[in-house]
Amino acid sequence: MANDDLKSLIRTIPDFPKPGIAFRDITTLLLSAHGLATTVDRLVAATDGPIDLVAGIEARGFLFAAAMAVPLDAGVLLIRKDGKLPGATIAEDYALEYGEDRIAIHADACAPGARVLLVDDLIATGGTARAAVRLLRKAGATVEQALFVVDLPDLGGADALRRDGIAADALVAFSGH
Repeated sequence: MANDDLKSLIRTIPDFPKPGIAFRDITTLLLSAHGLATTVDRLVAATDGPIDLVAGIEARGFLFAAAMAVPLDAGVLLIRKDGKLPGATIAEDYALEYGEDRIAIHADACAPGARVLLVDDLIATGGTARAAVRLLRKAGATVEQALFVVDLPDLGGADALRRDGIAADALVAFSGH
């Protein structure tokens, strides 16, 4: 695989946050200047078409969104947990394995018709990413693509985004949970 160099920089922590889960920890990738730069370069290269804003999902998505925005000549839109942004916001609820959560953006974060690329570090079940797409579209954005560093394809999140009409891609994939 073309991104095996990046995959080797991501460590797996077994039984975190609970038994049976293999946590894919990107902090080891972030510690490598070359790994981080290469990740950003490859995410930028995977971007389809011109982009007005790169939307990053709290919190690790912020890192990649900001780094990608510079070479893409785009702004950065922060998607945060509800209650974390000052001023007027719009929000979207979504289901979690154990309940519900809510994400928000500033009400004036993007102009209607803005071309927005969604970015996060990892896609698992897709609940947060799908809610982010709904939220951005509610704000009037055009969202056609989502990029991730890591995909856990067995959990189906990227496929769910594709069914929602989003081109969803990741640099590396890990089987299992």
